[in-house]
Amino acid sequence: MLTHGQIWMAIDRLAERYGLTASGLARRAGLDATSFNKSKRVSPDGRERWPSTESLAKVLNATGASLDEFVGLIEPGEAHRGATVPLVGWRDAGAAPLFAEDGMPEGARWDEIEFPDTGAEKVFAVEVSGDTFEPVYRDGDVLIVSPSAGLRKGDRLLMRDAEGAVGAHELVRKTVRTVELKALTEDGEVSVPVTDVAWIARIMWCKQ
Repeated sequence: MLTHGQIWMAIDRLAERYGLTASGLARRAGLDATSFNKSKRVSPDGRERWPSTESLAKVLNATGASLDEFVGLIEPGEAHRGATVPLVGWRDAGAAPLFAEDGMPEGARWDEIEFPDTGAEKVFAVEVSGDTFEPVYRDGDVLIVSPSAGLRKGDRLLMRDAEGAVGAHELVRKTVRTVELKALTEDGEVSVPVTDVAWIARIMWCKQ
């Protein structure tokens, strides 16, 4: 039996996985920014307030998360606890021969870190180096990214181009021919031909 606390905990975990606060998750889903505030989870007279099925559907649609992924966050199974994912340094993330066709790092040279609740997505970790993306991401931050996760407008992502340069961006639009990106730390957009993209991985979570 699902409890009130489990459902709200899953929403909080989903927001964290996608690098959002509960308010940010609500805004992305097209809801009032206060919809998921902790103060609104219990009414003034002490009655438990549950999120509506419509709200949950909008959250899943906005993040691209599957229902199975959300259910897995309600009470993560033992199979996910203590799991490890490959850890890639920022400079190594631009090394094409070290990545498989599915965008995942391959070979035995990578470190690993513990990261539970990866769900069904393929994920790996990239350690930020330098101050290029401050204040959004700082030197030493670890980004959990997925090359298999679907992309939606507004998602933050890492992209490696054909020359081996890796950058963090916000997705504006993706078509069969181009990827339109917005810089994280300054104004301006850029359009990159798909043929010039080695891989794209959505930023799922940031460990600071």
